[in-house]
Amino acid sequence: FSEDTYRVLSGVDAAVMVLDASRGVEPQTLKLFEVCRRRGTPLITFVNKMDRPAPDTLEILDDIEQQIGVRPTPVTWPVRFEGRFQGIVDRRDGSFRRFSETQRGARKGTEDIGTVEDAVAAAPATAEELELMTALEADHDQKTFLAGDTTPVFFGSALQNFGVRLLLDAIVELAPPPAPRLDVDGEPRPLESPVSGFVFKIQANMDPRHRDRIAFVRICSGEFERGMQLTCTRTGRALAAKYVHETLGQERETLDVAYPGDVIGLVNATDLRIGDTLHAGDPVTFPGLPTFTPEHFRVAMPADRSRVKQFRRGLEQLDEEGAVQVLRHADLGDQEPILAAVGVLQFEVASWRLEHEFGAPVRLEPTSRSVARRTDEASVPAFSAMSEVEIYRRSDDTPLVLFRDRFQLERIERQHPDLTLDVIVNG
Repeated sequence: FSEDTYRVLSGVDAAVMVLDASRGVEPQTLKLFEVCRRRGTPLITFVNKMDRPAPDTLEILDDIEQQIGVRPTPVTWPVRFEGRFQGIVDRRDGSFRRFSETQRGARKGTEDIGTVEDAVAAAPATAEELELMTALEADHDQKTFLAGDTTPVFFGSALQNFGVRLLLDAIVELAPPPAPRLDVDGEPRPLESPVSGFVFKIQANMDPRHRDRIAFVRICSGEFERGMQLTCTRTGRALAAKYVHETLGQERETLDVAYPGDVIGLVNATDLRIGDTLHAGDPVTFPGLPTFTPEHFRVAMPADRSRVKQFRRGLEQLDEEGAVQVLRHADLGDQEPILAAVGVLQFEVASWRLEHEFGAPVRLEPTSRSVARRTDEASVPAFSAMSEVEIYRRSDDTPLVLFRDRFQLERIERQHPDLTLDVIVNG
């Protein structure tokens, strides 16, 4: 999509929930939805992989409502005949976009646009399905959407680049504009206040030739100008924002001015971490991003002992980016750190980047631990006295209790209800 659309999308306050049509709402999706619920973030849903075998559309919608408790209001409707995906009907204007398997995401997909009569000719059951949606009054309502009671639903195939444009247009059209962000005390920071921003992503080696490191910051208030002095609330240190980029894929442009909702990239701001607040003028601290306790664990060891220095530097960088969590035991330190992840794909990404970006091939070994929960400092001594569990710490010193399995966790929860065990690390 266009650069102008990118600028608009970066400033909206809404979330997009992408579902696999065949799998529906998965456990990880539920965790992320809880964050949206806590923060009152409106939700737009995209049901992906409609070109593959999938349940009946009504079953998909029912699963969304049953799992997350939000009423789905389909804006587009999938047209299928004998299990084959034919296209989608835009319920707003009755147009029918015929599905084509030619683009595979490389370019903007071609669209053969017809009428709802064409959709019914391709799949006769479509007429009855659309009438049912009308009878159920399952139309998008902006008021209930912003309140978090309904979610507009779009169908398509991201790999085939089909139905994606309608989703992006809807984000621009439906999502609310930037609003004052709440600080840690729950007080809103007015948009016209002095400049403030929130670091939500760190990415290293985006340009392998220069080994750069970019901190992506969302501007929350004020008018940002390149070169101005910003203070990091966590460290109290000031930094001069001289090298500021706007990125679109692999393309970069120097950015001189930004406003609330804009996303800027600060190049080589090495002291910044995910969750940091930057401000000029009146100080402010925004709540950090939520971090869930990991569900998969591997012991990490350098495959080449002569590359230990590169191995440790790579782990530090990946940890800062949030690509993987690095856990260390008080007695072992850096000897046998544990890589912890929410999904196993994170291990593949971490292994590839350690070898190709940092020149440190890694060997990942299984561990006997399969469940983790955050605890607090007051509970650490009690858990440390238990021989059956282990205490590891993240780089921010957050203590995690590692259990052998879920049954052991449940037993200890019953025996020690006074001890803290939480699935959300922070945020």
